[in-house]
Amino acid sequence: MRASSATLLRCLAGPLAGLALTSSALALPACLEAQRKVDEANALRFQARQEARLGNHDRVCDTLDEVGDRYDDARDAFEQCGEGVVAIDLRSELRGLRIAKKINRCD
Repeated sequence: MRASSATLLRCLAGPLAGLALTSSALALPACLEAQRKVDEANALRFQARQEARLGNHDRVCDTLDEVGDRYDDARDAFEQCGEGVVAIDLRSELRGLRIAKKINRCD
């Protein structure tokens, strides 16, 4: 009886694992795209800080606008791939971006 239970368990585990892999594989491209957008936004924030140090006010504001666009794209992609919690977490990043724009008088 134990051997048949183990065999049945193995038979069921294969298709279930395949189903989980398939569903995560379908979500994976959108999640990867979202992470890429977050990475781009972080790089642009660094660039904006460097431009602020150099005193290039106009370029700082343009770069901060680009950061906002990347965060919006990332939030949409995270929601699309089922990671709504991460999309909600990006709201705090967008709040920080609004503060940075206010400090640099971009609005």
